[in-house]
Amino acid sequence: MDNNVGKLAKWLRIMGYDTLFFNGSNDANMIATALAEGRVILTKDTQIMKRRVITSGQLNAILIKDDEPELQMRQVIDSLNLNCQFRPFAICLECNQPLAERSKQEVKDLVPPYVFQTQSQYMECPACHRIYWKGTHWQAMTKKLKRFMEG
Repeated sequence: MDNNVGKLAKWLRIMGYDTLFFNGSNDANMIATALAEGRVILTKDTQIMKRRVITSGQLNAILIKDDEPELQMRQVIDSLNLNCQFRPFAICLECNQPLAERSKQEVKDLVPPYVFQTQSQYMECPACHRIYWKGTHWQAMTKKLKRFMEG
């Protein structure tokens, strides 16, 4: 993904899809990575869509039409036939690493006291050590994912 569709990266990670976000102007690096790793490029940049590697079909790319993140998600879900039930909430929203389950005791000193008292399931990113739990933010994201899937 290029830097014009950043919120899309977050939502695809929430859905459980391995998603790289390229923040910068090095389109060649983004294209080389996509080719090497079999990725699909999501972009709002019409110039990228004109590259031979894309027009020839060697690399799959989707030109994102809307500025509104919900409409962008709908386009990607439809274009790639994505499933919201793939592996939701399994990837770190910050660094794209698979999350690991953690016991309540393991996170005792890592989460706010109220969270520790009210939650029993935790996930941690092994790379950035961010802790996740199924609180109100998780509930709101789950509702939004359902809206995306209903279209």
